[in-house]
This record gives sequence, structure tokens and C-alpha cells, in this order.
Amino acid sequence: MPAIKSIINRSTSHKVVQYSSAPELNLFSAGGAAESTSCWANLPQELLREVLVRIEESESSWPPRKNVVACAGVCRSWRHITKDLVKVPELSGKITFPISVKQPGPREQLLQCFIKRCRSAQTYRLYLSLNNALTEDGKFLLAARKCRRPTCTDYIISLDTDDMSKGSNTYAGKLRSNFLGTKFTVFDGQPPHAGAKMTKSYSSRLVNLKQVSPRVPTGNYPVANISYELNVLGSRGPRRMHCIMDAIPAAAIEPGGVAPTQTEFYHHSADFFPSLLFFRSKSNHVERVESFQSGPLCSQREGALVLRNKAPRWHEQLQCWCLNFHGRVTVASVKNFQLVASQENGPARPEHENIILQFGKVGKDLFTMDYRYPISAFQAFAICLSSFDTKIACE
Repeated sequence: MPAIKSIINRSTSHKVVQYSSAPELNLFSAGGAAESTSCWANLPQELLREVLVRIEESESSWPPRKNVVACAGVCRSWRHITKDLVKVPELSGKITFPISVKQPGPREQLLQCFIKRCRSAQTYRLYLSLNNALTEDGKFLLAARKCRRPTCTDYIISLDTDDMSKGSNTYAGKLRSNFLGTKFTVFDGQPPHAGAKMTKSYSSRLVNLKQVSPRVPTGNYPVANISYELNVLGSRGPRRMHCIMDAIPAAAIEPGGVAPTQTEFYHHSADFFPSLLFFRSKSNHVERVESFQSGPLCSQREGALVLRNKAPRWHEQLQCWCLNFHGRVTVASVKNFQLVASQENGPARPEHENIILQFGKVGKDLFTMDYRYPISAFQAFAICLSSFDTKIACE
């Protein structure tokens, strides 16, 4: 096995090996002529599969799991077999490739992550926990940058901690709030499922920000709406959240239910967005309309999964509201929450009590984020980002 790893490390480009800091979106793209002539492409398929099976099984956690990513970057034949062997997080409980952050989490347990906040730069970084201890060691997954605007606040979410612009190939999506910071919409940078419709917005205009082609628009597909109830009477207690997951059917949480799963990152191209180069009105002027509504959220989308925060209990001795985070949260904060399926999804069932997402404070700028099926790391991260905004009217 050490000899095999040595071969992989010598034959793989440095960009693939360094996925831990800047994931390569071209990992699963069509290879060039150099790939087809690679000496490693001529290995017998049976032998190659056996080698890759052993590597995938032995390198089950990060950082050693970078060798599995390296295998996918050797050549086209290695890539196809590696893709076939590596299971999605829903089945394996592992995050391997960049696309894993857009796929539903494991069904049987919470996937443990944590978020680091940088107050001065107004940035947030999501990491996969490498152990059960509440430490700052982790595998980088996503980053977000807060952008204040006159009427709203945007959180730009990226796969690269050093490039958080909507014009980048590493753009994953964004979170947008209303003026009061009580209602949020999560936008995905690519279609979450077949038939998804892009929002006509100002950010869908032609952009020229470090893109491969400056004539390619940035995608905005609404996948979730988050609402915080107003605390008009000023009563004590935690915030009350309500999330409508537009891209996930309510039936996904039922036994045998299925949630949409993205399989690859689409490269921004004019062919992929054939009708979105311009949005013209009758007067032939380019429309710059943001369809996000700052008012009340629309009524529940028919068949969409609805999440709510789990109601805490009042602890008489501690004189505070308490939730059982099973040791994953150590600091009391109004930001702490647990999300479960709402009763709006239908009659109460045992699966409705399963915690789908929990978020809590463990340090001054350190927070834990644990999620599971049917939401993805990207969706969970976006929901947690909404909790960072100050909400005077909700507390």
C-alpha cells in the first residue's frame, strides 16, 4: 500500500493534492489529450479497481483521504472508477469531493462540523471535524463573506477561502436577508434538481469578475426560505425559526424517501444558460429586478419540507432555556438552535423528532454545526449564517 500511495503522489498534479485548501472544480471534467496518453491509463481494469478499492477503504478520514481525491486526478479511467467507488455522504457518511457539500448528509447520524468567525474581515469558514473533541482542527469545506447593502445583507458562499466573489468558478451560492434581518433566502449557484428555475435578479447580469468567460452569468436558484418570528411583546425565550426547504420534498424524511442529489458541478457556460444572457422587458431594456421579497414569506410551497426549531425547556435551577446538544455546545447563546421537521409536513411521526441540524457556540468565535439527511452541508451552512445577524425585533 505505501508503494501505491507513492505512485499516486508522484503522478498527480499538485493542484489535486492541495484540494484541502482550494478544491478543483475541474476534477470531474472531460480530460485532455494528456490524460488519454497517460501510462497509468493502461493498467488492467480489474487490477486498477482492486487497487482503488483498497485505497478508498483504508483512507476513510481526513487528511489521509486526500489520496482518494488524488486518485481521481490521475487520468480519466482512474477518475471514472473512483467516482463509482466513492459513495455519496448519505450512504457513506463521508465528505470526499467538492460536490459532497451539495449532497444530503448521512441518514443514520449527524455529520459533525464547526464554523470559525472572523469579526474584522466579516468572514465565516466551515470545517469538517476530524475528531469528536471540540478543537479547531478540521478539513475546510466552505467559506462565506458578509456584504452589507442599503436594503439587505448578502453572504457570498464559496468553495475557496481566498476567492469569495460571485464571478468565481468556486462560487457556491449566497444567503440574502431582508432589511430587518428576519427573513432570508438561500440561493444555490447551480440547479439543485431537474426543472429548477433561476431567479431573475441583478446578480444574474453579465459579470466580469475572474470568470473564465466574462459573458457568463452567475446562477441564482432559490432553495430555502428562513423566517424568524417577531417578538412583539418582548417575552423572554429563544428565537423561533421556520425554514421552508423549497428544493427538498416533505416525503424525503419518510422511510424510503428521496432527496435531490447533485452529482457534479456544472461549468458556467453560455450553453448551460442559453436563455439567461439577458432579461429584456417590453421596452428592450435589461431588467435588473430582484425577485426576493422583503415582506412576509410566501405560503408553504406545496410538498416542500418545512423545518422548525426544537422548543427548549426552562431549567428552574439554572434559570435559563435548555436544549440537549449532547456535549457539542458549551456556551449559552441566543444563536443556539436545533431544527426538526415541522408538523406542517403531516401527521407526527417518530422521524419528525430526529434533529436535522444543530448549531451552537463553543467559544468567542467558534461554533459547532452538525447536520444530517436530507439537507446538505451547503444548505446547513447557509441556515447557520442567518443566525449570526443581530435580530433586535426577534429577541
